[in-house]
Amino acid sequence: MTDEPNLLGAYVRARRELVTPEQVGIPVLGVRRVPGLRREEVAMLAGISADYYLRLEQGRDRNPSAQVLESLARVLRLDEEATAYLLGLGSAAPRRRRRRARKETVPPGIVQLVAALPLPAYVEGRRFDVLAVNALATALSPRLTVGANRLRDTFLDPAEQALHPDWENAGAGMVAGFRRSVGADVDDLGVIELVGELSLASPRFSRLWARHDVAGCEGAAKHLDHPQVGRLRLNRERLGVAGAAGQTLVVHHPEPGSDSAEKLALLAATLQAT
Repeated sequence: MTDEPNLLGAYVRARRELVTPEQVGIPVLGVRRVPGLRREEVAMLAGISADYYLRLEQGRDRNPSAQVLESLARVLRLDEEATAYLLGLGSAAPRRRRRRARKETVPPGIVQLVAALPLPAYVEGRRFDVLAVNALATALSPRLTVGANRLRDTFLDPAEQALHPDWENAGAGMVAGFRRSVGADVDDLGVIELVGELSLASPRFSRLWARHDVAGCEGAAKHLDHPQVGRLRLNRERLGVAGAAGQTLVVHHPEPGSDSAEKLALLAATLQAT
C-alpha cells in the first residue's frame, strides 16, 4: 500500500455509483443497498475478476493495462474526454511530495493582444486563475480582474452567479473542466487549497467535485444578464496559448448585427466616456 492519493480508485468508484443497472441491462431484483452498480457487476461486464477490480478501487493495484481501463470506460459509460482522463490516471507517475503552486506567466505578446482586442478577452491559467484581462471583459464581469479565480467566483460570489441565468449548468461545466485541466496533478498546493476552500464553503461544489465529472471547456454560446445593458448572447472561444502550457485565451464575441452586438458596443462606449 502507499500513502499517495488513490485517484484511479476514487474515480472508478464515483463513476460506478452513477451508472444504474438498467443502463447496462442488468435486471433489478429486490432492494439494492448501493447506488449505481455493484463492484462485482462492473468486474463481470468489464471481463475482469471481482478481486482484481476490488484491488483497483482500494489502490492496491494502480497500473492496470490500457485494455482494462478501456473496458472499464465502456462499462462506466464514459465519453471520449472522460476515457482519456481515466487512461491518464492509470499511467500517472508516482508523486513523492506536494509542490508549491507554480507561477504562471503570460507571454508579453499575448498580454498586448488581450489589451488591443476590441472584444471582451482574458487569459485563464490551468487552475482557472485570471492572468491577463482587458477593460471590456472587466466591464462584462467586474470579477474578471488579474488575480481572481473563475472557479471561486462562480461558486462563492452572488453577483457572479446573478450574471449567469443558467448558473447551475455553468457551475457543473466549470467543475468538470477544472478536473480535466488539473488532471492527476493533485500535488499542486494551489489545486489542493482551492478545492479544500470551495469544498468547505460551497455544498454544491462539494457535490459536483465528488461526481468526478470530466469535460473540456470548449467554445460555446453564453447567455449573460448584465446589470447595465441587460441580456446578452455571446459566443465564447477558447484558444490555447502557444508556449504557455495550461493557459487559455478566452474571447467573447456577439453575432454581427445582433441585439447583443449593439449592447456590447454600448458597454464599450461607456468605457471610452469615462
